Amino acid sequence: MHRLNKEDREAVRKLLRVSGYDPDTFDPEILNKMESNEEYREILRRNGADIIGSEKFIRLKNFIQHGNVTVYEHSIHVALCAVKLNKKLGTGARVRELVRGALLHDYFLYDWHDKEAPGNIHPKLHGFYHPGIALKNATRDFTLSEREKDIISKHMWPLTLNPPRCREAWLVCLADKYASTLETLRLKKGKIRVNYA
Repeated sequence: MHRLNKEDREAVRKLLRVSGYDPDTFDPEILNKMESNEEYREILRRNGADIIGSEKFIRLKNFIQHGNVTVYEHSIHVALCAVKLNKKLGTGARVRELVRGALLHDYFLYDWHDKEAPGNIHPKLHGFYHPGIALKNATRDFTLSEREKDIISKHMWPLTLNPPRCREAWLVCLADKYASTLETLRLKKGKIRVNYA
């Protein structure tokens, strides 16, 4: 992909200057609050309805991602976190591409916990290989922009050696790590309460 343009470089600098985390005031209910935010839900529906309503995306409900959180739920969480980060930090990301890339970032379509699952070609190295598998599947099933492809292929940076090349990919990279931490530590108990389809 191309080099970052000046506007993207400024947005990434702003994004990476995030500070002020205070463990004493951290609210683990943040994902629940984002799910209940009608504005965020509408942003997901408006920009990702074709993905959320697709038969194959709905299959992600059958695969566990972290703890008891499914890949479907995790993808929704990451999209919500990315939307919130974009809004809170004022990075000016392209919202449609941000949402679509976030929804498809883990579109690998297998149970990564099952070594024998079809598609799980590198069970012990899932973290390194699944972005490429997700991109291949997403490209097959949806029409993607270059930014959406960058989001999917680079969301595991620094495990993927090449860093994200656009602000949307940086936002999803951070949102994924944030949502994954909440899910893994079971601060977020899973189970999306809203039907986005």
